Amino acid sequence: MTQRPARRPWIVAALLALLAGPALADDAPAPDAAPMMRGLAGPYLAARMATVENDFLAAARYYARALAQDPADPYLQDSALVALASAGQVDRAVAYAETMLTETGGGTEFATLMRRSQLIREGDWDALLAYLDERHGTDMPISEDLMDGTIRAWALLGAGRASDSLEAFRQMAAEESIAPVINYHLALALALVGDYESADAMLAEADASGHLLGLTARAQILAQLDRRDEAVEMLAALPGLEAEPQLMALRAALVADEPVAFDVVTGPADGIAQLFLAFASALSGGPDPEPLSLIHARLAVWLQPENTEARLLVAQLLQERQQFDLAEDEYEAVRAQGQIRPVAELSRIDALSRGGRRPDAEKAAFALTAAYPDLAQAWVALGDVLRTQEKHDMAVPAYDKALSLLADAPPQARWFPLYARGIALERSGRFDRAEADFLAAIEIRSDNASLLNYLGYSWIDRNVELERGLELIKRAVELSPDDGYILDSLAWAYFRLGRYDEAVAPMERAIATMASDPLVNDHLGDIYWMVGREREAQIQWKRALSLEPTESGEVDPARIRDKLERGLDAVMADEAAGAEGRTPPNPQSVADTTEAPAESAE
Repeated sequence: MTQRPARRPWIVAALLALLAGPALADDAPAPDAAPMMRGLAGPYLAARMATVENDFLAAARYYARALAQDPADPYLQDSALVALASAGQVDRAVAYAETMLTETGGGTEFATLMRRSQLIREGDWDALLAYLDERHGTDMPISEDLMDGTIRAWALLGAGRASDSLEAFRQMAAEESIAPVINYHLALALALVGDYESADAMLAEADASGHLLGLTARAQILAQLDRRDEAVEMLAALPGLEAEPQLMALRAALVADEPVAFDVVTGPADGIAQLFLAFASALSGGPDPEPLSLIHARLAVWLQPENTEARLLVAQLLQERQQFDLAEDEYEAVRAQGQIRPVAELSRIDALSRGGRRPDAEKAAFALTAAYPDLAQAWVALGDVLRTQEKHDMAVPAYDKALSLLADAPPQARWFPLYARGIALERSGRFDRAEADFLAAIEIRSDNASLLNYLGYSWIDRNVELERGLELIKRAVELSPDDGYILDSLAWAYFRLGRYDEAVAPMERAIATMASDPLVNDHLGDIYWMVGREREAQIQWKRALSLEPTESGEVDPARIRDKLERGLDAVMADEAAGAEGRTPPNPQSVADTTEAPAESAE
């Protein structure tokens, strides 16, 4: 067995002291609320579970307890730092990293990132340069490391060595693969030392300034060069300019000949914050975002709190991790900076809604439509929030407004509002209009499984257009073969057509993925009954009753009890004689429409 280093209780005490502060105590149950766990295994497993659930504050506490058992374990040390930084407790993460580094003389890679960040924030550029030289060696070309190379170039500027700084940037820019990133930072550095002509030449390259901060920087630099007309023309040509208040305000100032300062960065720390933001954006860009994306975004905000883009990325990453309350803190910070940015508010509305705070989401959506009445996405967001609260009659006018604003937009921008309005119309009993919307949406997006399924199921459930509905659902199954709701629709289409034997297989596949859904269990019971498997049908109906079907509103418990007492044949005979048929499908179970706002913005 590998011998572990001796324990160092004082470093653990320092971490526990950091974790005991009011900022953590206010956000989560006190440690005493959980049963005391002995040894390493309990707190470690609890920390891992909290990490999986992205409960960063709880993870930090449990990792601290694990470190009390094994203070020198680098994995536990890094995990505690990651949890603290992810929760936004960067001050505490930095303090703990400093404790680690002071004691060990080395520390983990993540601890050294905290040390560099601390020196940057303090503006101790000489110490930072010495630390980087110590890490990389004076003979090692630091330009080979994109992050530390860029940090070093900014640190040189902060230390008053402007010529060395610019030369360091230029040496790094010689590497073609990173040239756009480095040229952007070089342009910012040139602007800070007053060489606006050279800075503009750098930013004229699309790759160097093809983002909001780059566009802002170039417009501000053009203003310093008394080339305001060029700046106004550049901004006016941007698509969607009206949705960016920062750029609109800048354009207005340029047109009015008001003073325009260069303040995208005010010093080297701001430049490094933008570097961290670039790393965070790159790490979050894949289908499975890297955990370190949130860390770098948090550090960008810590270094440059007024950087709205960094705060929005933090909020987005927290939202993706289902940490809606923490995300809301960042959205509120953006709002406190004096501007309602539509892109931020749309994400915030979605976060509030998915976080269960739908009245707040509705209030925010109404506020956004009032502030930006010509922004179609705002009206779509309002319709979505109203629809998810089953306020379907109120949702329809919101979608009407969105579609009127999108009258001349490309078809891809219209398909989702059509689909969403169709759902609201169908749920409010206006199926003729809903059907027209669904068909119009399908003309645009014939490859959307949820859309095809919704219309196909609506037809089938109303006993109209059965063959046509079946074809739509078959196509939906081809597009999304493992979707339980769509498989349920296919089986129910076969049932309505009297093709009971064909209905068994897709319904059994549906139940395999949705065993706790009362509607699917009820449907499977009906199908089993019609193929002569009456005992199994009764089991499925009883299971459907046990799943509290009244909560979904899709299944009538009285009807299920009637089937158990008299059999499906008798119940269907009564219904055929004049009783009302089954309730139409609930849109929240038939189609996942939460993807809407992003797609509707195309």
